Amino acid sequence: MPRRGNHEGTVRLRADGRWEGRFSVNGRQRSLYAKTRVEVTRKMRAAQRDAEQGIPLSDERLTVERYLLQWLETAARPSVRISTYESYSSHVYQHLIPALGRIRLAKLEPQHVQALMNAKLETGLSANTVLRIRATLRRSLNQAMKWGLVSRNVATLVTPPKIEKFKVEPITPEEAAAIAAAVSQHRLSALFTLMLSAGLRLGEALGLGWQDVNLDTASLTVRRSLQRIQGEFRFVEPKSDSSRRTIPIPAFVVSGLKLHRAAQARERLQAGDAWEDSGLIFCTEKGRPLDASNVNHTFRRLSDAAGLRRMRLHDLRHGCASLLLAKGVSPRVVMETLGHSQISLTMNTYAHVIPALLREAADRMDEIFGS
Repeated sequence: MPRRGNHEGTVRLRADGRWEGRFSVNGRQRSLYAKTRVEVTRKMRAAQRDAEQGIPLSDERLTVERYLLQWLETAARPSVRISTYESYSSHVYQHLIPALGRIRLAKLEPQHVQALMNAKLETGLSANTVLRIRATLRRSLNQAMKWGLVSRNVATLVTPPKIEKFKVEPITPEEAAAIAAAVSQHRLSALFTLMLSAGLRLGEALGLGWQDVNLDTASLTVRRSLQRIQGEFRFVEPKSDSSRRTIPIPAFVVSGLKLHRAAQARERLQAGDAWEDSGLIFCTEKGRPLDASNVNHTFRRLSDAAGLRRMRLHDLRHGCASLLLAKGVSPRVVMETLGHSQISLTMNTYAHVIPALLREAADRMDEIFGS
């Protein structure tokens, strides 16, 4: 085949039906493969651009470890939230490199990935955790395909572990009242009732500043989340665009927040110079950010002391949705309140409430037609 142009390399059809593109980078000959001539040409051009930016090209010496470390820094870190990057990094260093790191990237096969997943399940890791590890590998290999380093994503060719679908156990109105009573005397009672009534994620609630709440209009705006990353508290962007939202809050929550603000003012005076003015609504007695794990333990202790059934703090968010749907609030409104990205997520997660809504709809039709 004739040359395609200066520095563009050559393209030929191989006997096995694949197209091969050969080109030179830094004086060394490289080859890429694809099903069509157009695709292999595109891969060559992309590879040459990447080589100019210092991104390594696939060769016999490029191991999975070297590639994953390069992917973390050049592709993952600039494009995802800090918390997501930390999750990717944890998967890479703790699981992927120890199991797959010595394998050459070009020689990585589905069997290797399947063996990794099976081994992780045997050590006691949950199916969800194993799926997240696989998802990190899959994302990294998608980038490798774009860079022309591999011709397929072997992480997509394995059999994923079966996971049990999470079933939300709805909080009844009676349980909601019991929860409110159980936390009423604690300094964080306003936090717990806010989560139950507004469906906030814990990080969203802990990231609220007084400037995010308007007690006169009884509304709040979620614009950030508080997370602890590598031992440091950091404010991060909301989970998605739909998570950034302004929602109304009930009158009893407004009253609770006013009492909480007055109590915080007393704590500020008592702390004196030791007070750290973070501007957060929910903080320690010295004004510092609250650790999510400590808040979870506090709620567990209060609910256990009150004799309530065992539930997670995050179940308050589910409880908010279940209560709203059971009271006939539109699923679309519930979706906006919780900050879900799609209404299907709301409907699938809280499908247990739908039969009651359907029965109510049928009863309303009876009322209309006088049955």
